Amino acid sequence: MATTNDLKNGMTLNIDGQLWTVQEFQHVKPGKGGAFVRTKLKNVLSGKVVDRTFNAGTKVEVASVDKREMQYLYREGEDFVFMDTETYDQPRIPVGTVGTAANYLLPEQNAVIAFNEENPLYVELPAAVVLEITETEPGLQGDRSTGGSKPATLETGAQIQVPLFISTGEKVKVDTRSGEYLGRG
Repeated sequence: MATTNDLKNGMTLNIDGQLWTVQEFQHVKPGKGGAFVRTKLKNVLSGKVVDRTFNAGTKVEVASVDKREMQYLYREGEDFVFMDTETYDQPRIPVGTVGTAANYLLPEQNAVIAFNEENPLYVELPAAVVLEITETEPGLQGDRSTGGSKPATLETGAQIQVPLFISTGEKVKVDTRSGEYLGRG
């Protein structure tokens, strides 16, 4: 247990049986009345962001979130099998927990997986990954200097928009948060 005076950005709280991460907090002491803490909380599982105000000194339950470096091995049915790089355990992570990270995940790639009481919460990839283009239409001659883009399929099966000069077989750097093309790999 902690109080609202101990809040820090990134801290995970257990509020009403749900896990919330503190994104922002502000301790406010008005001239009249008691002090309070204004927070912006993000639900760990759904990603929903809410504003919530607590009285200063209110007790809140801090959730223990264990982040572990793991290596992605393979996909089996609806589960992704990872291997803990320290203990060599092989937990199965459901496709719903992996979420959009599945679009940028290759075998033998490392990722950080957050657990709460041995339940996987989410998968965190590096900010950018390098992937190969497996299919895209050739760019037209003369279109090379324009700011146009075209769809391309990555080796993971995900679709992204790339500039016209990119061709099949090239490696590109992709932002794992937005799915945007960042440059050649």
